[in-house]
Amino acid sequence: MTTMYARPGVAPAPPVPPAPRRSPAGPVLAALWGGAAAVVALWWYDTGSVVGTAGWLTGAGRIAGLLSGYACAVLVALMARVPLLERRIGSDRVTRWHAMAGRYTICLLAAHVVLILLGYAAQDRSSVVDETITVVLDYPEMLKATAGTVVLFAVGIVSARAVRRRVGHEFWYYVHLLTYAAVFLSFGHQLALGSDFTGNGWAQAAWYALYLGAAALVVWFRILAPVRLNLRHRLRVDSVHREAPGVYSVVIRGRRLAETGARPGQFLRWRFLTDGMRWTSTPYSLSAPPRPDLLRITVKALGDHSAAVALLRPGTRVWAEGPYGALTADRQTSPKSLLVAGGVGITPLRALFETLPGDVTLVYRARTAEDLALGGELEAVARWRGAKVLYALNGPHGRRPDLTAGSLRAAVPDLAAHDVYLCGPHGFARDLYEALRAAGVPDRRIHHESFEL
Repeated sequence: MTTMYARPGVAPAPPVPPAPRRSPAGPVLAALWGGAAAVVALWWYDTGSVVGTAGWLTGAGRIAGLLSGYACAVLVALMARVPLLERRIGSDRVTRWHAMAGRYTICLLAAHVVLILLGYAAQDRSSVVDETITVVLDYPEMLKATAGTVVLFAVGIVSARAVRRRVGHEFWYYVHLLTYAAVFLSFGHQLALGSDFTGNGWAQAAWYALYLGAAALVVWFRILAPVRLNLRHRLRVDSVHREAPGVYSVVIRGRRLAETGARPGQFLRWRFLTDGMRWTSTPYSLSAPPRPDLLRITVKALGDHSAAVALLRPGTRVWAEGPYGALTADRQTSPKSLLVAGGVGITPLRALFETLPGDVTLVYRARTAEDLALGGELEAVARWRGAKVLYALNGPHGRRPDLTAGSLRAAVPDLAAHDVYLCGPHGFARDLYEALRAAGVPDRRIHHESFEL
């Protein structure tokens, strides 16, 4: 069954690569920073003059509060898995934006709380402790806002890299979802106490539009779209196959799967509705081109969840979300492509190896020949389309092969004229990126998408 997806036959004429699609990352970032500038302009328009220490502290606190409120809406929108962002910019890049927006939100929120309390205390000539008690207990909407602030700080602490490494993914994920509750609890406070919104109908309408727009994105793309996808396609496990030590392929059957829009190089988030797995949603790439009735993923046992994949039974119901990811033929700019896979990073590149237009070479890095998952399929596809597969295996005594600028140029003489698709562990991808740049490959032709959460 290893080669069930290979398509032997006469090699076709090399197809012409499609025109590359321009990433919307630049315009999206410009729009986000433009929104932040508009928020500062709102404070500027509403502020006549700033006088004294209390005035400066309160003014700075208002700016921090406005920007924190804006960042909260951006944070939620970036969690919504909007296809324009996930498929054109890339899930990994959007995730980095989300993490950065989270850090900005927490820092701005902390600055808002500290500066406002200091400003109010200076204005009322009271202690910070007394002022804090008065603000929390007597000001409208402040109890809910305080609860929301505590929740956001808790989410921030759990998301910190040092803490994140020590907690399980499920715990982090469900704590992370409390961001929605925190934003909901704090919204009323922004309009009730924000002097920039009092009596300013346009500002209130814009703020409602911002938050309702972010909420609509979440409801549509995180709830309604997945429900529609799973009701329509009725996904179930069809079969499970061992590919290499600790590596298994899961074939998933469904109806009218072409309508999912899934493409080689993309991934979906999978939830297997069986004991011990139903509460975890994990991203796995398609390891073969989608078929009208079948999808396939290939998983390496790296933890409890991925190890349990080998025990899945045919007929197990599957809940999927997606497709996501921008590691597709849309990034191609040259009729020549080099695919470089490390370990289980072969999964999205296996699908691209069969379907990517033009002259394609695959370099597959693994420890031993036994670890070459999908090797039979790769050889069959290479014969079918007249492509080339190169293996980089450990030598005697476990010595690793040198994947340097020189060795890559020797294997692919006109390397700088190639698009290069990378997939593998973070350290592997980082080292390969540096080697490729040293070999003269332009940055715009190096395509990589990280699936580390």
